[in-house]
Amino acid sequence: MKKTDISSSQGRLSGNLGVTEIIFMVVAAAAPLTVVSGNVPLAIAQGNGPYAWTGFVAAALVLMLFSVGFVAMTPFMEEAGAFFSYIREGLGKRIGCGGAFVALLTYTAIQVGVYGFFGWAVDDAIREWGGPHLPWWLYAFGVLGVVGTLGYRHIELSSRVLGIALVLEIGVVVIMNAAIVMHPSPVPAPVTTGAAEPMGPFAVALLFAITGFLGFEATAIFRDEARDPERTIPRATYGAVAIIGVFYAFSCWCLIEAWGADSVTAVARKYLADGGNMVLDTASRYVGTGMRNVMEVLLLTSLFACLLSFHNIIARYQLVLGREGILPGFLAQTHSRHASPHSSSVVQTITAFLLVGVAALSGADPLVTVFGSMAGISTVGIVLLMILTSTAVVMFFRNNRVKKVGSLSTNWCPVLSVFVLASVLFIILDNFTTITGLSLGISTFLAVMPFVALLGGWCLGGREMKVSGQMPQGQEI
Repeated sequence: MKKTDISSSQGRLSGNLGVTEIIFMVVAAAAPLTVVSGNVPLAIAQGNGPYAWTGFVAAALVLMLFSVGFVAMTPFMEEAGAFFSYIREGLGKRIGCGGAFVALLTYTAIQVGVYGFFGWAVDDAIREWGGPHLPWWLYAFGVLGVVGTLGYRHIELSSRVLGIALVLEIGVVVIMNAAIVMHPSPVPAPVTTGAAEPMGPFAVALLFAITGFLGFEATAIFRDEARDPERTIPRATYGAVAIIGVFYAFSCWCLIEAWGADSVTAVARKYLADGGNMVLDTASRYVGTGMRNVMEVLLLTSLFACLLSFHNIIARYQLVLGREGILPGFLAQTHSRHASPHSSSVVQTITAFLLVGVAALSGADPLVTVFGSMAGISTVGIVLLMILTSTAVVMFFRNNRVKKVGSLSTNWCPVLSVFVLASVLFIILDNFTTITGLSLGISTFLAVMPFVALLGGWCLGGREMKVSGQMPQGQEI
C-alpha cells in the first residue's frame, strides 16, 4: 500500500488517485450490471419500448451539460464535499448546509435500497441453485459488515476491490452484447398480447436512465485524495459520464435487438409481471447457461461494489460536515495508519445497520418496496442537488472576477442546465408513483423528503460554524 501524508487534526485525507482510479470508483458506484439488469428492462417496459436507449443518451447529454459548470468551478474549490461545497460557495452557507443534508439523505436512501436489492438477489441466486430460502436481511447484514471493514481502511484498497469487480461485470455484458450484434435472433411477440404493445412515455425511460448515473459527481468528493486534482477531477468527471452513457445506451440497444423491436416491449412487461430477470435470460439465449450463471454471480459483486462506493461517499460527506462544524467534530478524524475517515466510516456503518434493521422489521418487500421507494427519494434528491449546484456556479462566477474562464462554461451552460434539470425534476415528480410502485399518498410523502431535508439544513445553517474553505465575495482569482 502506498504511503501517504495525513493530518488528523485538520481532518484532511490524502492519497495519489489518478483519473483511472477515480473513474473506477464512480462507475462502480453507478453499478453497471445492476443498471443493465434492472433499469434497462424497466425503461423498455414502462418507457418508450424499442426507443428506450434514447433515454440513456439524453441523460448522458444532460449530465454532460451540467458537468461543464461543475468542472469550471472545481479548481476554485478547497473542500472535497462535492455538491455541498459548491452550493455553499455560490449560494451561501445556509443553502449549502441544506444541500449537504439533501446529499446525505440521497445517498443514505439509495444505499439502504441497494442493501434490500442485494439481500433479494442473493436469496434468488441461492434458490436458483437449489439452496434454501432465507430472509433477505441475513445477507444484507452480512455484506454490511464486509463493507464497513473495507470502508474503514485506506481508499486505495477500496479502489482495487471496486476495479476488479468493475472489469468483470462490464466484461460479461460486453460479451453478451457482442453475441447479440453478431447473431441477433428476435422472437415473435407473445401470443397472449395480441396486437403490438403500446409504448409508454419517453419521460419514464429518461427517469430510469438518470437514476443509473447516481454517484457520478463523486469525482469531486475524492479531491483531497487525487493526484493533481485541477486536471484529474475534470478529466475523471467527463470520462465517467461518457463511459457510463455509452455503455448504458449501447447495452439497452443490444437488449432491444436481442428480442426484436416489435416484441421487446411485451417481453419486458412479461418478465416484470412474472418476476424474472430479462437480462440473465438474454445471456442464456445468446452465450449459454454457463455465462448466465457467471453473470448472476457478478450481479452480486456489482451490487457489492455499489454499496462500497456509497459507503465511501457518505463517509466523506460526513467528514466534511464534521470539519465544518455542522456535524460533530469527531467525524472529521482520519486514521493515523490507513489515512481513512475511520470515525465517519464507523458511524455510517451503524446508521446503515439501524436503517436496514427497520426495513427488516417492517416486513417490506426488499426489491419492490425497499429498493423502489429508496430509489425514488434518491432520484428527486440528486436532481435537486444538481439544480442548486448549477445555480451556485452562476452566482459564484458573477460574484468573483475570474481570469481565463469563458462565459460559456461559467454562465450560459449552467443557466441552460438549471432549466433542463428543472424540466427533468418535473418529469420525475409527475411519474413518481411509477418509480416507487406505491400509493399516491406514500409516494408524495417520499417525494417531499429531499425538500424537507433542504429546509432543515437551511435552518441549521443559521448557526455559527466554521467555514474555512469559503472564498470572500468579489475576490479576483
